[in-house]
Amino acid sequence: MSRDSDGSLYDPGVRASMRAFAAGDTTLTLEAAAAVRSAAQALDRLRSLGAGGRGLSAGALDLLARLGTASEDGLSIGELARAAGVSSRNVTGLVDTLERDDLVERVQDPRDRRSVRARITPAGQDWLEAFREPTQRALSAVFQGFGEAELARLRHLCLRLIDNQRRIEQHLNAGAGPDPRRTP
Repeated sequence: MSRDSDGSLYDPGVRASMRAFAAGDTTLTLEAAAAVRSAAQALDRLRSLGAGGRGLSAGALDLLARLGTASEDGLSIGELARAAGVSSRNVTGLVDTLERDDLVERVQDPRDRRSVRARITPAGQDWLEAFREPTQRALSAVFQGFGEAELARLRHLCLRLIDNQRRIEQHLNAGAGPDPRRTP
Protein backbone atom coordinates (compact mmCIF):
# COMPACT_ATOMS: atom_id res chain seq x y z
CA MET A 1 0.00 0.00 0.00
CA SER A 2 1.06 3.56 -0.68
CA ARG A 3 -0.40 6.97 0.11
CA ASP A 4 -1.56 9.76 -2.18
CA SER A 5 -0.50 13.33 -1.46
CA ASP A 6 -3.66 13.75 0.66
CA GLY A 7 -2.75 10.71 2.77
CA SER A 8 -5.31 8.37 1.19
CA LEU A 9 -4.24 4.75 0.76
CA TYR A 10 -4.00 3.20 -2.70
CA ASP A 11 -2.59 0.05 -4.24
CA PRO A 12 0.21 0.89 -6.72
CA GLY A 13 -0.28 -2.37 -8.65
CA VAL A 14 -4.00 -1.77 -9.06
CA ARG A 15 -3.38 1.84 -10.06
CA ALA A 16 -0.86 0.81 -12.72
CA SER A 17 -3.14 -1.82 -14.20
CA MET A 18 -6.14 0.53 -14.10
CA ARG A 19 -4.15 3.25 -15.89
CA ALA A 20 -3.42 0.83 -18.71
CA PHE A 21 -7.06 -0.30 -18.81
CA ALA A 22 -8.51 3.25 -18.65
CA ALA A 23 -6.38 4.40 -21.60
CA GLY A 24 -5.82 7.89 -20.24
CA ASP A 25 -9.14 8.39 -18.42
CA THR A 26 -9.29 8.80 -14.65
CA THR A 27 -8.79 5.60 -12.66
CA LEU A 28 -10.45 6.63 -9.40
CA THR A 29 -13.76 4.82 -10.03
CA LEU A 30 -11.93 1.68 -11.18
CA GLU A 31 -9.58 1.81 -8.19
CA ALA A 32 -12.52 2.28 -5.82
CA ALA A 33 -14.31 -0.74 -7.33
CA ALA A 34 -11.14 -2.82 -6.99
CA ALA A 35 -10.74 -1.71 -3.36
CA VAL A 36 -14.35 -2.64 -2.51
CA ARG A 37 -13.88 -6.05 -4.14
CA SER A 38 -10.58 -6.62 -2.30
CA ALA A 39 -12.10 -5.57 1.03
CA ALA A 40 -15.07 -7.92 0.51
CA GLN A 41 -12.70 -10.77 -0.35
CA ALA A 42 -10.58 -10.06 2.74
CA LEU A 43 -13.65 -10.12 4.99
CA ASP A 44 -14.83 -13.33 3.33
CA ARG A 45 -11.43 -14.97 3.96
CA LEU A 46 -11.67 -13.91 7.61
CA ARG A 47 -15.21 -15.30 7.83
CA SER A 48 -13.99 -18.60 6.36
CA LEU A 49 -11.31 -18.85 9.03
CA GLY A 50 -13.90 -18.16 11.72
CA ALA A 51 -16.20 -20.86 10.34
CA GLY A 52 -13.84 -23.35 11.94
CA GLY A 53 -13.37 -25.46 8.86
CA ARG A 54 -17.14 -25.95 8.61
CA GLY A 55 -16.99 -24.76 5.01
CA LEU A 56 -20.03 -22.49 5.16
CA SER A 57 -20.22 -20.05 2.30
CA ALA A 58 -21.11 -16.43 2.98
CA GLY A 59 -24.59 -17.12 1.59
CA ALA A 60 -25.12 -20.16 3.82
CA LEU A 61 -23.92 -18.24 6.86
CA ASP A 62 -26.30 -15.39 6.02
CA LEU A 63 -29.24 -17.79 5.82
CA LEU A 64 -28.26 -19.51 9.06
CA ALA A 65 -28.07 -16.14 10.83
CA ARG A 66 -31.48 -15.13 9.46
CA LEU A 67 -32.99 -18.43 10.55
CA GLY A 68 -31.37 -17.99 13.96
CA THR A 69 -33.56 -14.94 14.59
CA ALA A 70 -36.73 -16.27 12.95
CA SER A 71 -39.73 -17.63 14.82
CA GLU A 72 -39.86 -21.34 15.58
CA ASP A 73 -41.93 -21.75 12.38
CA GLY A 74 -38.83 -20.74 10.40
CA LEU A 75 -39.00 -18.96 7.06
CA SER A 76 -40.15 -19.99 3.61
CA ILE A 77 -37.64 -20.32 0.78
CA GLY A 78 -39.24 -17.26 -0.83
CA GLU A 79 -38.93 -15.20 2.35
CA LEU A 80 -35.27 -16.18 2.66
CA ALA A 81 -34.63 -15.35 -1.00
CA ARG A 82 -36.22 -11.90 -0.71
CA ALA A 83 -34.37 -11.13 2.52
CA ALA A 84 -31.01 -12.21 1.08
CA GLY A 85 -31.61 -10.65 -2.34
CA VAL A 86 -30.96 -13.90 -4.22
CA SER A 87 -33.03 -16.38 -6.20
CA SER A 88 -35.21 -19.07 -4.61
CA ARG A 89 -33.13 -21.62 -6.50
CA ASN A 90 -29.97 -20.31 -4.83
CA VAL A 91 -31.62 -20.46 -1.40
CA THR A 92 -32.83 -24.03 -2.03
CA GLY A 93 -29.23 -25.11 -2.68
CA LEU A 94 -28.00 -23.34 0.44
CA VAL A 95 -30.74 -24.91 2.56
CA ASP A 96 -29.78 -28.32 1.10
CA THR A 97 -26.19 -27.74 2.25
CA LEU A 98 -27.21 -26.55 5.71
CA GLU A 99 -29.63 -29.45 6.06
CA ARG A 100 -26.89 -31.98 5.18
CA ASP A 101 -24.80 -30.46 7.98
CA ASP A 102 -27.77 -30.77 10.39
CA LEU A 103 -27.81 -27.00 10.92
CA VAL A 104 -31.23 -26.46 9.30
CA GLU A 105 -34.30 -28.61 8.78
CA ARG A 106 -37.25 -28.38 6.44
CA VAL A 107 -40.65 -28.36 8.13
CA GLN A 108 -44.17 -28.24 6.79
CA ASP A 109 -45.82 -24.83 6.92
CA PRO A 110 -48.57 -25.09 9.58
CA ARG A 111 -50.75 -22.65 7.60
CA ASP A 112 -50.25 -24.21 4.14
CA ARG A 113 -49.65 -27.95 3.84
CA ARG A 114 -48.26 -27.48 0.31
CA SER A 115 -45.51 -25.17 1.53
CA VAL A 116 -42.22 -26.00 3.24
CA ARG A 117 -40.27 -23.77 5.57
CA ALA A 118 -36.66 -23.86 6.74
CA ARG A 119 -35.94 -23.79 10.46
CA ILE A 120 -32.66 -23.70 12.36
CA THR A 121 -31.87 -26.83 14.39
CA PRO A 122 -30.42 -26.88 17.92
CA ALA A 123 -27.07 -27.81 16.31
CA GLY A 124 -27.42 -24.75 14.08
CA GLN A 125 -28.08 -22.52 17.09
CA ASP A 126 -25.03 -24.01 18.84
CA TRP A 127 -22.92 -23.42 15.74
CA LEU A 128 -24.00 -19.77 15.53
CA GLU A 129 -23.28 -19.25 19.21
CA ALA A 130 -19.78 -20.72 18.85
CA PHE A 131 -19.19 -18.57 15.74
CA ARG A 132 -20.32 -15.32 17.39
CA GLU A 133 -17.47 -14.54 19.79
CA PRO A 134 -14.51 -15.22 17.46
CA THR A 135 -16.29 -13.27 14.73
CA GLN A 136 -16.82 -10.27 16.97
CA ARG A 137 -13.15 -10.34 18.03
CA ALA A 138 -11.93 -10.66 14.43
CA LEU A 139 -14.13 -7.83 13.18
CA SER A 140 -13.00 -5.62 16.05
CA ALA A 141 -9.42 -6.24 14.93
CA VAL A 142 -10.19 -5.62 11.24
CA PHE A 143 -11.97 -2.35 12.00
CA GLN A 144 -9.41 -1.27 14.61
CA GLY A 145 -8.96 2.49 14.59
CA PHE A 146 -12.30 3.17 12.88
CA GLY A 147 -14.54 5.52 14.79
CA GLU A 148 -18.32 5.24 14.93
CA ALA A 149 -18.75 8.02 12.37
CA GLU A 150 -16.33 6.27 9.97
CA LEU A 151 -18.10 2.93 10.36
CA ALA A 152 -21.50 4.56 9.77
CA ARG A 153 -20.11 6.33 6.67
CA LEU A 154 -18.56 3.13 5.34
CA ARG A 155 -21.84 1.27 5.85
CA HIS A 156 -23.72 4.09 4.11
CA LEU A 157 -21.36 4.15 1.12
CA CYS A 158 -21.47 0.37 0.67
CA LEU A 159 -25.26 0.38 0.84
CA ARG A 160 -25.36 3.21 -1.72
CA LEU A 161 -23.33 0.99 -4.07
CA ILE A 162 -25.86 -1.80 -3.57
CA ASP A 163 -28.79 0.57 -4.12
CA ASN A 164 -27.22 1.92 -7.33
CA GLN A 165 -26.55 -1.61 -8.57
CA ARG A 166 -30.17 -2.64 -7.92
CA ARG A 167 -31.51 0.38 -9.80
CA ILE A 168 -29.23 -0.36 -12.76
CA GLU A 169 -30.33 -4.01 -12.73
CA GLN A 170 -34.02 -3.02 -12.61
CA HIS A 171 -33.48 -0.61 -15.50
CA LEU A 172 -31.70 -3.24 -17.56
CA ASN A 173 -34.32 -5.89 -16.75
CA ALA A 174 -37.14 -3.50 -17.65
CA GLY A 175 -35.69 -3.14 -21.12
CA ALA A 176 -34.97 -6.86 -21.50
CA GLY A 177 -38.08 -7.82 -23.43
CA PRO A 178 -38.19 -9.65 -26.71
CA ASP A 179 -35.92 -8.30 -29.41
CA PRO A 180 -38.23 -6.36 -31.79
CA ARG A 181 -35.87 -7.08 -34.69
CA ARG A 182 -36.53 -10.81 -34.36
CA THR A 183 -39.68 -12.36 -35.72
CA PRO A 184 -41.24 -15.33 -33.95
